[in-house]
Amino acid sequence: MGLLSEEGMSGEAEWSQVLEGSTFMLSDPRGDVFEGSIAGLFHEDTRYLSRFALTVGGVRPALLSSGSPNYYSAAFYMTNPELPGIPEHSLSIQRFRSVGGGLTEVVVVHNHLNETVEAEVRLAVGADFADLFEVKGARFTRKGELRRSVDAEFTSILFEYDAEPFSVATRLHSTERADIEGDDLVFRLRVPARGTWKTRIQVAVRRGDQTLEPLSEEERAASRALMAWHQGSPVLERWREQVPTLSSGLELLGQVYRTSVSDLAALRLHATVEGNDFSLPAAGLPWFMAIFGRDTLITSYQSLFVGPDLARGALQALAALQGTEVNEFKDEAPGKILHEIRYGELTELGLTPHRPYYGTADATPLFLVLLSEYWRLTGDDATCRELWPNALRALEWIDRHGDADGDGYVEYATLSSEGLENQGWKDSWNGVLFEDGAVAKPPTALCEVQGYCYDAKVRMADVAETVMSDRELAARLRTEAGDLAARFNRDFWVERRGGYYAIALDRDKRQVDSMTSNMGHLLWSGIVPEDRAGIVAKQLLSTAMFSGWGVRTLSEDAVGYNPITYHNGTVWPHDNSLVSAGLARYGLRKQANRIAMGLFHAAGHTGFRLPEVFAGYARSESAFPVRYPTASSPQAWAAAAPFLWLRLMLGLDVAGGTLTADPQVPKECGRIELRGVHALGRRFDVVAEGTQAEVTPAR
Repeated sequence: MGLLSEEGMSGEAEWSQVLEGSTFMLSDPRGDVFEGSIAGLFHEDTRYLSRFALTVGGVRPALLSSGSPNYYSAAFYMTNPELPGIPEHSLSIQRFRSVGGGLTEVVVVHNHLNETVEAEVRLAVGADFADLFEVKGARFTRKGELRRSVDAEFTSILFEYDAEPFSVATRLHSTERADIEGDDLVFRLRVPARGTWKTRIQVAVRRGDQTLEPLSEEERAASRALMAWHQGSPVLERWREQVPTLSSGLELLGQVYRTSVSDLAALRLHATVEGNDFSLPAAGLPWFMAIFGRDTLITSYQSLFVGPDLARGALQALAALQGTEVNEFKDEAPGKILHEIRYGELTELGLTPHRPYYGTADATPLFLVLLSEYWRLTGDDATCRELWPNALRALEWIDRHGDADGDGYVEYATLSSEGLENQGWKDSWNGVLFEDGAVAKPPTALCEVQGYCYDAKVRMADVAETVMSDRELAARLRTEAGDLAARFNRDFWVERRGGYYAIALDRDKRQVDSMTSNMGHLLWSGIVPEDRAGIVAKQLLSTAMFSGWGVRTLSEDAVGYNPITYHNGTVWPHDNSLVSAGLARYGLRKQANRIAMGLFHAAGHTGFRLPEVFAGYARSESAFPVRYPTASSPQAWAAAAPFLWLRLMLGLDVAGGTLTADPQVPKECGRIELRGVHALGRRFDVVAEGTQAEVTPAR
C-alpha cells in the first residue's frame, strides 16, 4: 500500500489501539509501550511517546481483560501478583485511556483488603519522536537535538526535539503528585482499607507552534458539536447519523455492516488543503493514517450509496493536490493524482518525497472513475463542473506522462531515489511476478491500469457530453477507449490453461504471465469482451484461485505463490469486492455472491471486522480464516467492501431519475432491509428478498 507496506511487525500479536483523526496510540494488551517496539503515541506520522509502561510494586500487573468501548478510548483491567505484604488479587488496577487533542490516561487502584496498603506505582515514560517510516522499518537515526526538562512542583516532564525546521515536543503532567526519577513518575501510595487512589496523566503534543492539549469528555462533546456545525466537516459527524440502517435475516450481515460503519467513522480525516477543509477516509491503522490516492478513491467508490459526501471530500482534496510539475524525486507530473502524503521528520527534512508523493499509476484514472460514478449516482452537476479542469488534466496525464513511450499503455517506472518500484495496488517489491517466479522489471504496464483508463475514458465521454456539452471530446474519448480495448485484448490475453489475462507487460513488452486476481478488475472496468467474461470468471473461482474465503491475489499453481506473502497468494477483501463488482457487471451474480458470502463469513471469525488481508490458506484446510500477520485493522477499503457487496446483492443503481433495485439475495440472507439509501440527493428505503424488491422514498 505504500513504502511501508511490506516490512513486518515485531512484538505483540494483538495491539490495543485508539485513534482520533491523525492521532493514534498502539500499546500491548496491558496498555504498555516499551522501547524497541512499534507501539507508541503517534500524531501526524511522528511518535510522541515511545515508552509508557506501568508497574506496581516493581512488577507488571496481571491482565484480567482489556478492550475498546469506542474507537478513541480503551480500558485495561488488571490485578496484582503476590507482592511483599500484599496477597495476590488484593488490588484492582485499572487504566482508562482516550485520545483527542492529546492523550488522557486515568490510573485507578482499588484496595479490596480490610487494611491499609502501601505500594509503589511507577509509570516509565519516554519520547523518541521517531518518524513513522523509521518505526515501521526499525531503522531510527536521530538527526536533531533531544532535550528533557522537569517541573517537580507541577509534576510534569517535557521532552523537546528540534531538527530545523522540524520542531516537536511532548509534555506529560500528573494530577497527583509524584517523585520524578529519571524519566519515571513514581507514586508512593498509601491506600486505606477498601479505598481508592487515582491520578490523571495528561499528555500534550506540540508540532511547530501548534499544541494539542488532551480533551475532557465535556470538551470532546463540545468539539464534536462544533465540528458538526462547521462548514468544512459535514462528513465527519453526519456520517454515522446519515448512513443507512440495515437489518437482515442473517444477523452476520448486520454485525459486519455496523462494524464497518463504525470503522469508517474512526478512520476519517479532517484535512485542510490550500485553505479549504475536507473530510475523507484515511487508509488504515496503524501505518496508513494519512491521505492516500488509490485507497481513498476505492473506499469512496465502495461507499457511495452509504455516504456520498466521503466521495466528494476525497475528490476535492485530491484535486487540490493534483500534480502541477515534473518532479522526479516525488514522481510527480502535471495532472497526476497523489499516492500518499506524510508529515513526519523525514518528509519535513526532504529525506523522503511524501509532501506529497505521486508514485502510483492507477490513482489518476481511478479519480476519473470515482468522479463519474459520484456524478451518476448523486446527480451533482455542480461538483462535476467544478472538478472538470482537474478531470481534463488527469486525461492529459494518461495520454502524455502516463504513456511515456507512446505505445498506447500507461506504464510506471520510478524516477525517485526513494520511490516505489511497483506502483499499482500490489506495490511490494515482488508484487508483479512471472509464472516462473521471476520479478517483472519496469517500465511496467499493469493490466488493471489499462482497464481503469478504458473505463475512465468511457465515463468521461458521458460526462463531457451530458454535463459539459462537449460532443467533440466525447466522441474522441470513445474512439480512444475502443482502440485501447482492441489493443489490450490482443496484447494481454494468454491462450494457455484455458485462457486468462497476463498481469502486465514488462519493460520488453513481454507478457508477465502469472494468473492473478487483477483480471477481476478488468471485469469491473468493462474492458473484457462478453465472450471472455465467463472464461475469466471460471479461472477466478477455480481451486487454484479461490480459497473458499475469497479470491487469492496469485494462483497457487504459480512458482511464486505463498499464502502468507503480502501480494502473492493472500486474500484481500477490497480486491474481492472489485472482483465481485466485475462479475456482477457481466451478469454473473451468483459468482459475485459466492465471493461476498465467503468474506462475510470470514469477518464472523475476526470480530465482524474485515482486516486488510487474510492468508491464502484454503477454507477446506482451516476452520477459520488466518489473518495476515501485519494486516492493518481497521483498514478503510476492507471496511467499505461490505457496502459494495450489499449494493451488488441488491442490484442498486439509478435510472429514470430514481433509485432502482434488481436483487439477487442469497437464500441464507433472508429478507434485507436497507433504509435511508443515498441517491440523487434523496433517501430511499429498499426491502428485498430473493429476486424481489421494493424501493420507496425514505420516511
